[in-house]
Amino acid sequence: MPPDNSRSSSSRSLWRLRHYLRPHLASLVFTWLAAVAGIAATIVIPLVSKEIIDGPIARSDLGALVPLGLLALGLGVAEALLTFIRRWGQTGVVIGVETAIRDDLYRHLQRLPMSFHDEWQSGQLLSRATTDLSTIRRFFGFGLLFLVMNVLQLTTVTGLLLHMYWPLGLLVAASAVPITIVTLRFERRFMKAARQVQDEQGDLATIVEESALGIRTIKAFGRGGHVFDRFDGKAGEVYRTSMKKVRLASRFFTFLEVIPNATLALVLLLGALAVGGGSLSLGTLVAFTTLMLQLVWPIASLGYIIAMGQEAMTSADRVLEVMDTPPAIVGGELVLDRPRGHLRFEGVGFEFPSRQVLSDVWLDVRPGETVAVVGATGSGKTTLTALVPRLADVSAGRVTIDGLDVRDLTLESLRQTVATAFEEPTLFSMSVRENITLGHHEATEAQVETALEIAQATFAYDLPWGLDTRIGEQGMSLSGGQRQRLALARAILGQPRILVLDDTLSALDVETEALVEEALRRVLADVTGIVVAHRASTVLLADRVALLAGGTVTHVGTHHELLAGVPEYRELLAAEEVSVD
Repeated sequence: MPPDNSRSSSSRSLWRLRHYLRPHLASLVFTWLAAVAGIAATIVIPLVSKEIIDGPIARSDLGALVPLGLLALGLGVAEALLTFIRRWGQTGVVIGVETAIRDDLYRHLQRLPMSFHDEWQSGQLLSRATTDLSTIRRFFGFGLLFLVMNVLQLTTVTGLLLHMYWPLGLLVAASAVPITIVTLRFERRFMKAARQVQDEQGDLATIVEESALGIRTIKAFGRGGHVFDRFDGKAGEVYRTSMKKVRLASRFFTFLEVIPNATLALVLLLGALAVGGGSLSLGTLVAFTTLMLQLVWPIASLGYIIAMGQEAMTSADRVLEVMDTPPAIVGGELVLDRPRGHLRFEGVGFEFPSRQVLSDVWLDVRPGETVAVVGATGSGKTTLTALVPRLADVSAGRVTIDGLDVRDLTLESLRQTVATAFEEPTLFSMSVRENITLGHHEATEAQVETALEIAQATFAYDLPWGLDTRIGEQGMSLSGGQRQRLALARAILGQPRILVLDDTLSALDVETEALVEEALRRVLADVTGIVVAHRASTVLLADRVALLAGGTVTHVGTHHELLAGVPEYRELLAAEEVSVD
């Protein structure tokens, strides 16, 4: 999936996130001014010490020592205060940037079509919304600021050193050559390793998530050992790649520690000889070495900052892979003010990249009518129903509601008109009430109660805290039938004009199914209904039946008409009944 691991591509990705800093421009300016002032105070202190040593101390002038000492003390206090201001200012900025990026990423994920979510591993998306954004935040909050501060301090101090005593200044400047060469080599290799670790961590997160969601199946089949081996293998890959990254960083950091310290030793040796020869004052040597010590941290930290920057660039690249994916389904501009629910499929076709699913489908569902869609497994029933709320878009033809192409409607208007209850109900780790009123927070208690009664889901009132009971991730604390009934109540609550039921009764026992079907007859009498059906009892909910075969609707009629005149329908329904029983 990741298209490009090049340095230039990743650098552009990080640069493109700069607009998130614009709302915090004032705080940024304040923070950077404090940082620059702090560097200035740090650099001036050794210069004051030079004046103290070569002046009052050399001349034994204690009267002149006091003001210079107070100046050095004041500069130290100012440096500490400016450091506090810098850290306080940058904290709000970086947290605000991380929050803004995460909000935009999540908002964009909601706009992307189901085909995108089918192709991407959930763990990869999770790692981008958590680990990658934290990496970007750390770089914006620490790395970027210190990169600029350190470069500023390095150039300023090096210039001062050249001015104070140019032979030793040249020695210090020359030490930058091997550092630059090694740094460029390190960047390329570390970026590749960092990207590999981040991708492998996403794969590992996917395995953990799948194992947590599928724990019942894993235990039921006694596959704990197999799942652990799979996890352990992927964790081993992450470990080996991480260790490769650590070895690269360790060699580089060690090199950065050796060069400044070796240079410092030479400066002390040559400086002492210069003082002994009278070409350099003692105060100048002390100031020189003190200033040079100020270069040790910027140089030593350069490795950490570069490593952090490489990880931030690859993280930005990974985040923008998602952000740059254009939404394939974009709403139109029309709004259905008073929808009647007249649904038509007009020459509809749909294809996946590998195969054609639907072709030239024609079906007219009149307002208030319910049509059952029947077909063999894999015939495209679920795909056909997904075209109504635009979970997918047609490849040919069009789907219309009250004569308007659903692609011309705003997504909000369309999905207020159409409600869907799926074969595999999705419940969230929140209360029963929050699950039912998802998208309809304004619903009254009476409306919620009515929806629960229609869906035969009043068992929710008997839960430990009633409708305020949290039902856990995916609602796994409930039975399959209970989850489907709550999902059905959620679809009913919106009072849609078109209700799509994608085999929502499949997990219900015979007694509950009969109760729900009786309630659904009352609901479907007032709305346009599309019901994916496998059982004859479900088909009887519909006014007409559409037989889907070979990717198209081959027959439309009442249940009894098709049963009497279409052998394929009779055989299909008999086979489904046998398989269900």
